[in-house]
Amino acid sequence: MKLATPRWWYSRDRRVMPMTRRLLTPLSWIWAGVTARKIAKTTPSDPGAPVICIGNLTMGGAGKTPVAREIARRVSGHVLTRGYGGREAGPLRVDSTRHNAADVGDEPLMLATDLPVWVSRDRPAGARAAAAAGARVIVMDDGHQNPSLRKTLSLVVVDGETRNGEWPFGDGRVFPAGPMREPLQAGLARADAAIVLLPADLDAPDPELLQALAETPVLVARLQPAAPPPPGPVVGFAGIGKPWKFERALQAAGADLADFAPFPDHFAYDAATLKLLADRAAQFNAGLVTTEKDWVRLPPEWRPRVKPWPVRVVFDDEAALDRLLAAL
Repeated sequence: MKLATPRWWYSRDRRVMPMTRRLLTPLSWIWAGVTARKIAKTTPSDPGAPVICIGNLTMGGAGKTPVAREIARRVSGHVLTRGYGGREAGPLRVDSTRHNAADVGDEPLMLATDLPVWVSRDRPAGARAAAAAGARVIVMDDGHQNPSLRKTLSLVVVDGETRNGEWPFGDGRVFPAGPMREPLQAGLARADAAIVLLPADLDAPDPELLQALAETPVLVARLQPAAPPPPGPVVGFAGIGKPWKFERALQAAGADLADFAPFPDHFAYDAATLKLLADRAAQFNAGLVTTEKDWVRLPPEWRPRVKPWPVRVVFDDEAALDRLLAAL
């Protein structure tokens, strides 16, 4: 089973898990070196359509997919994704009436309910397939560290929630000693802009975070509920990069949250796990609620018993975003 995201990654206090950090640091040097060499030595290919890359600098939980969805809606683009967790290698256009999460992955299946989505482990092949099918703009969900495609616009999503001692970049160490996919400044140097994604209940980004991004244009966006949380008591659960963020979002939206269960990202829910969740909800006379991404991974017979709670990304300065996209 895939392990959950270590929460200590996001602490800048080096007294937290000091031995683990030190032991993993040599592996992080290897990871950073391999990533830098791959980026430097690869010649990007042109798929025949502009590519907007929505990436991030850390491992999971930054909010790339909701941002990719909003950007794709704005530019009437096709989404290109690797299809993490799915068996299909692609290139393949996702059909939400025919495919399931085991076929194409949970995020592509979720996005395909209202957007044209392509799954391809070979990103250039997937981009060419989308362009051949009429895509005038391709929005690549993830891939800032993938140099195989020529990118017209590179946007990195940064988790703007810095409460309770958490910092989106931890102490700056690269995976597996920390959350970074590559050193911060190396990643920012290839970005046209950073999108700082805030939860709905935070007014503004941390000034120190903005200072860390000072050399990069910044757009502020918010992850807001697209609907009220389900009425009455609920038991929430989520298998996403940072499940605790979904718990906080439910509480901030005024949900009567009786209990919450976190799971690893892309967790495959089986009948036994779901029965335990249903039994727990029954103890509180509560319903079950989860993310859209988790809901599409549920067995079909369980979906009527669980409410998906949708969220969407709203930009503070939509005119600034439109100016950035106008370059296309």
